[in-house]
Amino acid sequence: MRGLAFLLFIFPLFLSAQIKNVTLLDHWSDSTLISNSSQVRYSGCYSFSKADHDYAVIGTTEGFHIFEITIDNSLTFIDSIKGNYISSQAITREYAHYNDFLYAIGDEGDASLQIIDLSNLPDSVNLVSEIQDERVGKAHNIYIDSSRALMYLCLVTPIVNGMETSMIPLRVYSLENPLSPSTIFSGFDDLSEVHDFEFKESVGILNCGFQGIRVYDFSIPEAPIYLNNLEFYQEQGYNHQGSLSEDGSIYVFADETPGTRVKKCTVTETYGLQVQQLFGVENTPYDKTAHNIKVIGNLAYVAYYNDGLRIYDLRNNPPNEIAAYDTHTDLPGNEFSMWGAWGIEAIASNDQVLISDRISGLYLFEFDRTFFEQAKSPSSVTCYPNPISSGESIIVRMTDDRISRFNITLSDQTGKEILTKETFDNSFAAITVNVAQGTYFIEIQFPEELILQNETLKLIVN
Repeated sequence: MRGLAFLLFIFPLFLSAQIKNVTLLDHWSDSTLISNSSQVRYSGCYSFSKADHDYAVIGTTEGFHIFEITIDNSLTFIDSIKGNYISSQAITREYAHYNDFLYAIGDEGDASLQIIDLSNLPDSVNLVSEIQDERVGKAHNIYIDSSRALMYLCLVTPIVNGMETSMIPLRVYSLENPLSPSTIFSGFDDLSEVHDFEFKESVGILNCGFQGIRVYDFSIPEAPIYLNNLEFYQEQGYNHQGSLSEDGSIYVFADETPGTRVKKCTVTETYGLQVQQLFGVENTPYDKTAHNIKVIGNLAYVAYYNDGLRIYDLRNNPPNEIAAYDTHTDLPGNEFSMWGAWGIEAIASNDQVLISDRISGLYLFEFDRTFFEQAKSPSSVTCYPNPISSGESIIVRMTDDRISRFNITLSDQTGKEILTKETFDNSFAAITVNVAQGTYFIEIQFPEELILQNETLKLIVN
């Protein structure tokens, strides 16, 4: 008997997908790089464009590697620069660029600020300045405001004559001389650390570890003004990193503490933050940890350590996962939740996403952001548009984008099958319907292990 059935959501764990709505374009790794006993070789990733070419950077235990993202969607190696500190313990490197220069920092050992000339791209890059003095040595993260020629570094430990000095939570530098940044602000005395930051024009949202979040106005970078804070919140841990929506109304952040979920906040005009929703992967078979986040439009892209790339629709309450690609394979008996995906770069202009995985290297993905921005996840299995004209295409989309494997059969009213389609690793499928006018039925069948009832939808062709 035909009719509209319903989904029986028993054991939602079975709906967790390792690959969903994401296409792997390319992957790079190098097993000859120095590693520790856990095979950790990689840290942060970064992307930038120059003269109509797109580039990707990944930090390694030995320095950094730079690639061109070519028009055929591949990672083409260009060059590498050795870090001042080369070691299996060199596990934190981050990057930013200004004009023709890439600025590279590290947070372990005898690190320095390296300035790399990009003017010879796409052929090569060259180290043109290395700074290790009272201005900088080790640093944990970097942001450059190109419009004002300012560089921000956090967790700065200057190294003078080979000796580490006291750590400074945050420093601001002028890039008036791009090869020799000058310090214009050091602070803050009442903060133990600033681990990361997000900037919207001159306003900085600072992630301050166990002290939560601070917000400052850096319109006058030599004398920033306090605006607001978020000192206590649900599932609080080590406040690690966050991302602000383009319109400034939503801020999403994560605590680098196993088992704590990602937080979605509303943002007031004075940058008051209020946690509205918690979301993330299931804490099974052990507690999981989100690392870095990027918000673009209504979507949050998350580098989830052991669970890889996860993308969430922020319009739903709570935000639901719409795409996934697990870059990390857990070892038998392993319950350490900070291996795997580290850095994330979502390139809005071409629907590409970069992930750096601590163990397995650099990944280039494609994700159809426009498709998911056009309409949020439906509350039930649906097909649209409906009705249609013969020769047009329809989208069959699963509920809440939780399902990524199903079969479609299109039949007429007599039960005659017109077409079938198998779908893997996607929560939706597009089919073109070339039939006469009339009423047709779309049956969606699910694998037995999902414990779901089949679904039948009615399609009208005019």
